[in-house]
Amino acid sequence: MERSEERKRLHFLPILVIVVVLSLCQLSEAAIGLQTPMKLRRSFYKYYNTCKDAEAYVNHQVQISWKSDKSIVAKLLRLTYSDCFVTGCDASILLNGPKSEKTALENRGLGGFALIDDIKKVLEERCPGVVSCADILQLATRDAVHLSGGPSYIILTGRRDGMTSSASSVNIPSPSMSVNETLAYFNSKGLDVRDMATLLGAHTLGRTHCRNIEDRLYNFKGTKRPDPTMKPELVQSLRKQCPERLRKGQSDPLVYLNPESGSHYSFTESFYRRVNNNQAILGVDQQLLYREDTKDLTDQFAASLQDFKLSIALSMNRMGNINVLTGNQGEIRRTCSITNKDNPLLK
Repeated sequence: MERSEERKRLHFLPILVIVVVLSLCQLSEAAIGLQTPMKLRRSFYKYYNTCKDAEAYVNHQVQISWKSDKSIVAKLLRLTYSDCFVTGCDASILLNGPKSEKTALENRGLGGFALIDDIKKVLEERCPGVVSCADILQLATRDAVHLSGGPSYIILTGRRDGMTSSASSVNIPSPSMSVNETLAYFNSKGLDVRDMATLLGAHTLGRTHCRNIEDRLYNFKGTKRPDPTMKPELVQSLRKQCPERLRKGQSDPLVYLNPESGSHYSFTESFYRRVNNNQAILGVDQQLLYREDTKDLTDQFAASLQDFKLSIALSMNRMGNINVLTGNQGEIRRTCSITNKDNPLLK
């Protein structure tokens, strides 16, 4: 018991120290962890007096959206992940085009674009050509997470927007990947095992299509049987929601990733308790039990919402620093879905 408690303290203390450092430092080189140093600042727009109330404007629009559609938090979390894990956090996922990132098969069902566009319109009216779409996405996601019961963590700002977006560059992991394959993917983005276990915890809210779990329900690894790690009652419940797809054009319903959160879209630690009870919906989530380090983190977060909150505050910042554009790189788009050179309003 004493060793277990000591292990939890060792997990907890590095997070607490780093979050405190993030809270105190105005100039960050994002050197906390594995990323290349980037010149992002806390309160970037206020510091340079270019749009001192930018974050307040973003927060106000997110609150309006949240009141009418609580699923916006899950949409923004997925949108942020889909942006940062391709070419970096450069808002390339927001660009329209016949072969842009948002058209990739892996990005089917993405949402949240309308809210980002609404926020951008407000900011362009008040501070034209100043606040990047990349920063708007990060800030809006943070505010939505907080409204759902998660932490209100600091976002370092000063990102600029990318100029290109290509579906061929999208290589997001399958929800059926093994835990070691998933970790290798996270490592390739400069993130570590704690980040992986923490960011998968975003599945504590939101929904997924049945196509992402049909292998677990009907033909696990070619056995024509369900995943043996799933509880029979969970298989039975999900099969009712996800009938086996036997013909082309059959519907592909949505199911909640965490039924305990469900339509409330509540940010809780219950996701990790479900993993421990073999009740995870996605295979990639259930596999958190299959490594000692990820099992330890699952136990820690299942036992403490506060530890989960502290860890996601850190990991969202680390993910938000992946290959960001700063200084003279990229541009500040005037419309998030179009680069400035293609924007008819600027001609």
